[in-house]
Amino acid sequence: MAITRFSVAPLWQQTRTLADVASGRAPADLVITGARMLSTYSERILPEREIWLSGGRIAAVKPAGAHSAGPAPKAVYDARGGIIAPGLVDPHIHIESSMVTACAYAEAALLNGTTTIFCDSHEIGNVMDVAGVEAMLEDARLAPLSIFLTVPSTVPATSPELETAGGDLTPEKIGAIFDKWPEAAALGEKMDFVPVAMGDPRAHAIIAEALKRGRPVSGHIYGREFVAPYAAAGVTDTHEAIDRDISEDFAEAGIWVFLRGGNPATPWNSIVEAIKPITELGVSHKRFCVCTDDRDADDLLAFGLDWVVREAIRCGVSPEKAWSMGSLHGATRFGMSEEIGGLGGGRRADLVLLDDELKPRNTWYGGELMVEDRRVTPVLEETLEQRYRYPSAAYNTVHLPRNPKLIPDLPTEPVTVNAIGIEMPGIVLPHRKVAIEPANDWAAILDQHRLTFVSVIERHGRSGTVANGLLQDFGLTSGAVASSVGHDSHNIIVAGTNEADMALALQAIEEASGGIVVVRDGKVAAFVGLPVAGLMSDKRVHEVAAENQALKEAWQAAGCTIPYMGFNLIPLSVIPEIRITDMGLVKVPEMTLVPLYD
Repeated sequence: MAITRFSVAPLWQQTRTLADVASGRAPADLVITGARMLSTYSERILPEREIWLSGGRIAAVKPAGAHSAGPAPKAVYDARGGIIAPGLVDPHIHIESSMVTACAYAEAALLNGTTTIFCDSHEIGNVMDVAGVEAMLEDARLAPLSIFLTVPSTVPATSPELETAGGDLTPEKIGAIFDKWPEAAALGEKMDFVPVAMGDPRAHAIIAEALKRGRPVSGHIYGREFVAPYAAAGVTDTHEAIDRDISEDFAEAGIWVFLRGGNPATPWNSIVEAIKPITELGVSHKRFCVCTDDRDADDLLAFGLDWVVREAIRCGVSPEKAWSMGSLHGATRFGMSEEIGGLGGGRRADLVLLDDELKPRNTWYGGELMVEDRRVTPVLEETLEQRYRYPSAAYNTVHLPRNPKLIPDLPTEPVTVNAIGIEMPGIVLPHRKVAIEPANDWAAILDQHRLTFVSVIERHGRSGTVANGLLQDFGLTSGAVASSVGHDSHNIIVAGTNEADMALALQAIEEASGGIVVVRDGKVAAFVGLPVAGLMSDKRVHEVAAENQALKEAWQAAGCTIPYMGFNLIPLSVIPEIRITDMGLVKVPEMTLVPLYD
């Protein structure tokens, strides 16, 4: 349900009605009274206010009780001293990472006070090409949430020589998405920052499709040396600021900084360091937003964008500025501040009623009360029960080679292993050289050098390729873990201490057409089924959150040192220093394949 300014009556009738209501000549549909108002325009909390709504929009903000002097409104809601604020605007998220569809995602978002999101659907694009992106857009149109698309820009993330993907979004396909879908608001994160900096023709042709249509370009970058060429190429936002220095570099280069907050136990809580240009260097917050980026199902409920706003406050930003960074700033970045992000006249009636800790109690979406006292209302419940059903092709995307080889050959002479090191927070993975001696079997070698088998298996039914590698300090004590969410090509990644358990994990994923699994002692200990493109469940968010919590407990009990979302990044061959895809070990940023054994 993306925003349209006026969609039913003629424009002049609707603007006249809003003016009549604001002037006291016509009754409001709803007056929310007895509230304090958080103004993102002046960044103040104003006492004793009420908001008049008409036709799903804000007609006026008035002093408390003003409605009693004019035509009686159709309904009055007593806010009982709470704080009314504009709904939150999340400028960068991936719906697929939440393991649920767009309609199901909307429930968690509204519970957290979020009413608008900008979604990069590159995950389903990597699996199903344009058909996947368009299926998600159809899903989004049925969702009780304003969902805009930042068109996937890097599908596949690297060349076919380095990994096999299910999709190939060429410049021509991307241009066609922009022209067909009004929800296509920007170009999604340009993940191949090295090719962009090096002048790769395809990368720049994709950027050009956005720029020539006047659409902004979102970014993804690691390394201060890439900031200048990236900005010169037309990238004007990023969510990958991981420390104070690069965050400052982005701000000075004219790049919007999306401060990513997340569960502190995962790699997604970089806001603590990246916010320091504001809190320590005196940099203005005007071009900083907060965002969630990746969330799994239970973290979506516990660590929503409202939580990120409160995290910014904890880091030293005032409540009024922090909420502006979570609402008006995101709207401004995408040129929609006249529609959302504030409580001015004519804006959409996307409102949140907060308590004194800025925790959402109620959420109105387009003037409809969707959440009340932190519970889903019947209006929202009815909408969520009519969720979009993905096409049958989306339920048939896991096609594995028969009997893939899951562990490497046992060395018969001394060798040096090009191992993938695991270090928290688990995003950048160090390249480790591990010297090993021959042995009768793998068990002694794995134990001595803290190694774990890892393999990536092509799952799109194309090349049938399989690559074997070794992780160091992954921590798995026994059994195996596997996922069909191996970013970004979403081939299957499986790690284990023995081939039998790894094969069982792979079988569980294949039978369910996608999922994440923990296997212990020859049995499946925990499983979350993801049958939609091998990325998403078709259940409600609370159901998936419960399954996911059980998976996390089994994952931790298995000894894994990084969360499974970090595990899913091990094949992401655009982040340093070494990765593994279905084609083999990839050195980054050189973007070259290296053998397992030197």
